[in-house]
Amino acid sequence: MKALLLAAGMGTRLRPLTDTIPKCLVPIHGRPLLEYWLEMLTNAGVGPLLVNLHYLHEKVEEFLSLSPYAENVCSVFEEHLLGTGGTLLKNRPFFGNGPMMLVHADNLSRFDVGAFIERHNTRPVGCVMTMMTFETDAPETCGIVEFDERGVVLAFHEKVSDPPGNLANGAVYILEQEVFGFMETLEAEFVDFSTQVLPHFLGRIHTFHNNGYHRDIGNLDSYSLALEEFPLQGYKAICL
Repeated sequence: MKALLLAAGMGTRLRPLTDTIPKCLVPIHGRPLLEYWLEMLTNAGVGPLLVNLHYLHEKVEEFLSLSPYAENVCSVFEEHLLGTGGTLLKNRPFFGNGPMMLVHADNLSRFDVGAFIERHNTRPVGCVMTMMTFETDAPETCGIVEFDERGVVLAFHEKVSDPPGNLANGAVYILEQEVFGFMETLEAEFVDFSTQVLPHFLGRIHTFHNNGYHRDIGNLDSYSLALEEFPLQGYKAICL
């Protein structure tokens, strides 16, 4: 299975750390954030991997070229950001005709990749996507997911003051080709995956729960917490 790792963000909320370091390369215990994804996915047999780049792209390109995972990864530069859906469509030929994995690589995560793939392979009939979820201690800051007894998503609640639960969208997905087909009907270069794609597939999105570790490295507070927690086990992840 091939995968797209989204790593083009500017990380403005992590400044001044990201004034000179792209967000995907911020260090976690001496290793770039992106390296954890490359290692976990490669070890699980996922690949080739495509990394999209924009901000300080030269530094990411240099890192990838010197990485021990260089043979399993390539990159694509976006002069103008296309949104998650737009990036998927722009690079559709890379992924071929089968399912593919979509990863927001500015998160720090650890989970059983093989179990995630198996969960997708055994999804209920009619589902065209599997979304990774995690348990958060700050549900009002996350996209909270409601699903039925089969684990199929029924509703999203994006950063609401009184969300109905604490299971959040981890922004890691496995997609079937039907998702690409729908995005093409939008006839747009820029496509926002969260607002234009996910709502269309409500009732057709299966879920996989991450019982390991997950944190959005969104600001300096969440970055500091990641440094304290990871790679320790037993944490409820927080999205800040």
